[in-house]
Amino acid sequence: MTLRSAQPGPVASPSSAQELLADLEMPRIHDAWGEVPAGDESGESFPVDDVMQRRVEKAQFKGTSEAGGRGRYHISTMGCQMNKADSERMAGVLEAAGWRPAPDADSADVCVVNTCSIRDLSEQKVYSWAGRQAKRKRDDPSGVKIVVAGCVAQQTGETLLRRMPEVDLVMGPQHVHRLAELLNQVELGSQVCATGELAIPEDITVPRRESDISAWVNVIYGCNENCSYCIVPSVRGREQSRKAADIVREVQGLGDAGYKEVTLLGQNIDAYGRDLPGYAADGSGRKEWTFTDLLRAVHDASDIPRLRFATSHPRYFSPRLIRACAELDRVCEYFHIPFQAGDDEVLRRMRRGYTADKYRRIVGDLRDAMPDCSISADAIVGFPGETEAQFEGTLRLVEELELDTVYTAAFSPRPGTEAAGWTGPGDQVADLIKADRLQRLNDAVKASAEKASRRSLARAYEEVLVEGPNPADPAQAFGRTRGNRLLYFPGDGVALRGSIVRVKTNDARAFSLTGALLAP
Repeated sequence: MTLRSAQPGPVASPSSAQELLADLEMPRIHDAWGEVPAGDESGESFPVDDVMQRRVEKAQFKGTSEAGGRGRYHISTMGCQMNKADSERMAGVLEAAGWRPAPDADSADVCVVNTCSIRDLSEQKVYSWAGRQAKRKRDDPSGVKIVVAGCVAQQTGETLLRRMPEVDLVMGPQHVHRLAELLNQVELGSQVCATGELAIPEDITVPRRESDISAWVNVIYGCNENCSYCIVPSVRGREQSRKAADIVREVQGLGDAGYKEVTLLGQNIDAYGRDLPGYAADGSGRKEWTFTDLLRAVHDASDIPRLRFATSHPRYFSPRLIRACAELDRVCEYFHIPFQAGDDEVLRRMRRGYTADKYRRIVGDLRDAMPDCSISADAIVGFPGETEAQFEGTLRLVEELELDTVYTAAFSPRPGTEAAGWTGPGDQVADLIKADRLQRLNDAVKASAEKASRRSLARAYEEVLVEGPNPADPAQAFGRTRGNRLLYFPGDGVALRGSIVRVKTNDARAFSLTGALLAP
């Protein structure tokens, strides 16, 4: 951890974004947990479930200026579901220390942005956000504390403090549990940079959950894979598995609190347990705890109706795990397994450790075991050296497998990764070529998603966990199927919220469904 004297100064302008590529990337259309575009008052695009949560929060907010509090905080979250879980933990840490939530960043005394560095555009958004709060601070130096947390913080460290001197605290993901302690250092007049490698302890802080229906539970932190394009290992550190008993205890507590759905999280969740001591007693050579063992333990220890997990790696997705998912009735038949590319040479240069045919076999094995299962993936276009023929291999894979959703992105060189240094002739694909390939892939993904959605029309009904009323039409309720599709239907979303109902699908679109509520 580094302490520096705080000195306000000018804010650097973010570099210009590659707008065409940004507009084409599928996460702008839907991400793994929200599938239709929407906007809030700022004009920024958000997944629909984030917009709904924001509207619910604003409707329920009752103010937090009660006597005795240290002030108010606000957390803005960018990026993946791991970041969402980290933000809930940070909120829990702050509230345990006496801070209370503010309805928006501009009325908060502590402004936290939990950042994502998976692509350059994500990083530039951080500087845009911080610039707005830095202006507040220049107008009133004692008025706001600015905290940049997450992957961009870990990646840039003190460089970010030099670029934006108004920032008080830069804090990597491994320091989430230390947020209150680090803010105490800030209050003593220092700038703080906490980005050192740290063993993550079992955190006894209760997260401030955004939902009282669905919850995230981290089971493993970090990643050891070192894919040639990926910055995650350098910003989230080496793999650290939580003890199974601690995970089971947390899930049991969520069940006792009435939660209906838990998603087990890991950057590479199939790696769970390989850093823990001990081997299986059956002589198989497996570690004592694998993710399959954990999934069975969590399932048997709680009666929570729905269990999910993410993200899986094709290199480690095993027949043993597939059998467990088919046998455990409360594990939802939804699997997020990124393939990244459909060409074996590109996969080799990515250092992914599998072939396109292995991915095909995994999908086939899943569908043999669970014919109605839903499968989503990630894919990258324009990886260094990718030829038109290699890109067409990715297109063929999407068209052949008819996956439910693929989250697409153009290759974005990230500092410190192997692929970012490949700058020889023919290595870096031109942006216009990337944009063309991204558009063609998105078209194929949409066609595949439409076919996947239409499968719902043939089913007798879908089980839907109701999340509330549709903000765009209060006469409709909405929720998610076991396959993670949004489904809208006429009904009282307030009264039905948190219940699991049966809905007959009567209209199927690429990324959402509409139906009619069936009698109990």
